Amino acid sequence: MKVAVYRKAHFNAAHRLYNPEWSHDQNMEVFGICTSPNFHGHNYDLEVKVVGELDPETGMVINLKTLSDMIKEHVEEKLDHKNLNLDIKEFQTLNPTAENICIVIWKILREKLDEKYELTVRLFETPRNFVQYPA
Repeated sequence: MKVAVYRKAHFNAAHRLYNPEWSHDQNMEVFGICTSPNFHGHNYDLEVKVVGELDPETGMVINLKTLSDMIKEHVEEKLDHKNLNLDIKEFQTLNPTAENICIVIWKILREKLDEKYELTVRLFETPRNFVQYPA
């Protein structure tokens, strides 16, 4: 019997949406004020969904403490209070859009999580704007 387990997390980070191959005007047209060279920040909310079979001995899909610690160590500590463009190697050449941040978080957790689990990551950039990977 498969069950979905969710864990929420939070981090704050700054970023700049920018394509270095474009002119300033094209960046402004596509990204608006989010392309400011002085960066801007968000209070990101993260929702991690893990799906798996119930362990008959524990009655759990995954120990939520284990999942919480994994998210804290590998996502929150890595991204919280960072400038994503300047401080995070994945975004040195990757535009830190909500979509790309979500995919990067998924890849980090997928590498740490046992392959027997299905994994979905939902990232809220604002209360009204959020993305999910995989879709």
